[in-house]
Amino acid sequence: MTIKIGLIGLGMMGRHHARVAREIEGVELVAVADAMGDPHGAAGTLPRYDTVQELIAHGIDAAVVAVPTQFHEEVGTVLAEADIHALIEKPVAHSLEAGQRLVDAFESRGLIGTVGHIERFNPALMSLRKRLDNGDLGQVYQIHTRRQGPFPARIADVGVMKDLGSHDVDLTAWLARSDFASVGAQTAFQSGRQFEDMVSISAQLENGIITNHLVNWLTPFKERLTLVTGERGTFIADTLTADLTYYENGTVSSEWDAVTTFRGVSEGTVTRFALEKREPLRSEHEAFRDRILGKPSEAVTLREGLQVLRVCEAALESAANGRTVAVQSVQGG
Repeated sequence: MTIKIGLIGLGMMGRHHARVAREIEGVELVAVADAMGDPHGAAGTLPRYDTVQELIAHGIDAAVVAVPTQFHEEVGTVLAEADIHALIEKPVAHSLEAGQRLVDAFESRGLIGTVGHIERFNPALMSLRKRLDNGDLGQVYQIHTRRQGPFPARIADVGVMKDLGSHDVDLTAWLARSDFASVGAQTAFQSGRQFEDMVSISAQLENGIITNHLVNWLTPFKERLTLVTGERGTFIADTLTADLTYYENGTVSSEWDAVTTFRGVSEGTVTRFALEKREPLRSEHEAFRDRILGKPSEAVTLREGLQVLRVCEAALESAANGRTVAVQSVQGG
């Protein structure tokens, strides 16, 4: 079976979706849509339409939605009503209410709806999750992420929390296999926009792991790090380079009684793992395809995307009100 796919949105991210969709086995990119044109020439020889309705009329089984966040609900609802499966870029929607309506629209029709939380498909994080599941770190104590860099001109309708911070919320809960329980945050508005451009988060997961997240658009270099500390050492995943390094706790004997009475850790062996570095976007598209075909898949569901949005909203509420906010879990599904 070949899945006929349409693409809605031909901006910075849309062009990459177009390229990858052409490379995936079992998938055929048949048409695209964007009322603003095709600035990057992503369509090539494919038909380009102005509306989602025209794209649906062309004949598609599934669609990739790469439009601004404020249009996710509108576009996703039209697709669901036409019985079209969808991969929607993150965040799932501009509000919790809109996200819930999208979840209901797809689940009520038995359709596949997924969210583009691409970091789950980064080779370094995929390897890290397997090692955590295998118990390589023992008990996990803390997860810390840093996602910093210059302001991207592509973003106009959300702040750094939902655009970048949503990645860290999703990957943290995914790595730990636990939802967020509570969130405390601080935000800053330094670039004259209505949305925050810096956020610092301190949170706790339902399983007791404490987490910290630094996210901003104000740093003149890109940094994408995930650090997981546990009883046997620390893993550091660099998702820019897809590298994973393990810093093992060492064992050092000492005759100094004052030192030996302190139960701490010391530096041990450092291991940098050799990983197969597949493009995360390609893996994400394959997961979407496999979910449609009923195969085992790591595709991020709309319901999982909605839970990420709940945590993002809780962080913004915490920053606005100056208090820690409990996170409500998405029910069902």
